[in-house]
Amino acid sequence: MKLTVLGADGSWPSPGGAASGYLLEHDGFHVWIDMGTGTMANLQKHIGLYDVGAVVVSHVHADHLVDLFTYFYSRNYGPPDPPPSIPLVVPQGAIAHVMAMLSGSGGEDLVKRFDVDEMIPGEERDLGPFRLTTAGMAHPVPTLGMRLEAGGTSFAYSADTGESEELVTLARGANLGLIEATWLDDGAEYPPDIHLTAREAGEHATRAEVERLVLCHINPMRDADRSREDAASTYGGPVEVAGVGKEWEIR
Repeated sequence: MKLTVLGADGSWPSPGGAASGYLLEHDGFHVWIDMGTGTMANLQKHIGLYDVGAVVVSHVHADHLVDLFTYFYSRNYGPPDPPPSIPLVVPQGAIAHVMAMLSGSGGEDLVKRFDVDEMIPGEERDLGPFRLTTAGMAHPVPTLGMRLEAGGTSFAYSADTGESEELVTLARGANLGLIEATWLDDGAEYPPDIHLTAREAGEHATRAEVERLVLCHINPMRDADRSREDAASTYGGPVEVAGVGKEWEIR
């Protein structure tokens, strides 16, 4: 299994960066996870637009979703013969938000270009060679944390979340945990059930006993090196920071 970062900035992209988006590949099948600002452009550095086998969007916040619109345009208006539809996995109720942003017949065309699948947290699906397991995260809108397994390896992604027992359960024993670390312990009073600090990301990884921790969704105003150090203070395994173009072989 191979993970490629298309974007990992929290809330908005830094110069040369992109918001949340990841490409997971196994046996030639590619899953595009989250579609934040700039991720479609970066996707094309690695695979063709129509080489995506399935799309999974964790929640409807713009920094995880907006490139769904540009990708839909490419599939609907690009080639003379539109490519076959592919699975589009979203949380329950999300597709109504998406269709409301499309004018004219856009909503009707969307469901022709994608096999829309609105998942309830706790449900599982097969996507190509992957087994997808979901859990509800602590975030203001319905948000799918996810675990994907294939070929005897496992990958867990927190999406956006505050402190979450469900994340610990979902990520248990994963070969790689991609966990958000939006904030730092910098004395600010952050609201609950929105995001994690880097220290909390490390704590969740430790409790879940993941083999490797990669931090994502770091706010561009925060110091990523400080985030890594804070996470390492609560997690004893390897800690790295996601960045555009970074890749990991998950074994």
